[in-house]
Amino acid sequence: MTAALTAEGLHTYYGKSHILRGVGLEVAEGKITALLGRNGAGKTTTLRSLMGLTPAREGRVTVFGRDTTRWPTFRIAAAGVGYVPEGRRIFANLSVEENLKVPLERAGPWTIERIYALFPRLAERKQNRGRQLSGGEQEMLSIGRALLLNPKLLILDEPSQGLAPLIVREVFKIVSRMRDEGISVLLVEQNARMSLEVADHAFVLDDGNIVYSGPARELAADDARVQALAGASAEEWTHT
Repeated sequence: MTAALTAEGLHTYYGKSHILRGVGLEVAEGKITALLGRNGAGKTTTLRSLMGLTPAREGRVTVFGRDTTRWPTFRIAAAGVGYVPEGRRIFANLSVEENLKVPLERAGPWTIERIYALFPRLAERKQNRGRQLSGGEQEMLSIGRALLLNPKLLILDEPSQGLAPLIVREVFKIVSRMRDEGISVLLVEQNARMSLEVADHAFVLDDGNIVYSGPARELAADDARVQALAGASAEEWTHT
């Protein structure tokens, strides 16, 4: 199967702190890949390295067969990668409609009208400012804004963070819908169980190392390992 994204041997630092230690992963085209791990494992740093925001000092990143390792972030986005960062990062003082007009239009099926069809609540609140939206509505707006780039690969960082359980389920339905639309998805999440319900493949990151790679269904069936995601060490993972 073709890979939408591959990363090989990524070593990333913040100053002298060695955060990623040889991370390698693959996102299959048209599939949902989950990257799981406890707080501080290096998940967000991995995404920042893939997007060129915190470039790796060593290693290689390939997006749809093109080496993007040294590309600036805007060029990676232009290659068909949508990124929804942790914390949503919408414009608090702009209306919903104005937030959706921020991305440069790219040819493809996703338009503002189609975003409103996917998220009726955004249509109802199109004149509301970003700061007036609930957490769930802000997440929908953040995802909608990324979809307007008509990406072939969507990278989501903690989309369920701080949301009520019913809204979390709604967000994960939207993630599944992206796969149905033919979009490849890389999902970083603390909610391991919900992620494994929708994902095809899972990687587990601990202390900057990939300590598990396998079908999401197999990991979901291993209850002890799923529970250990809250704070497992690499050694525990390797020898379980």
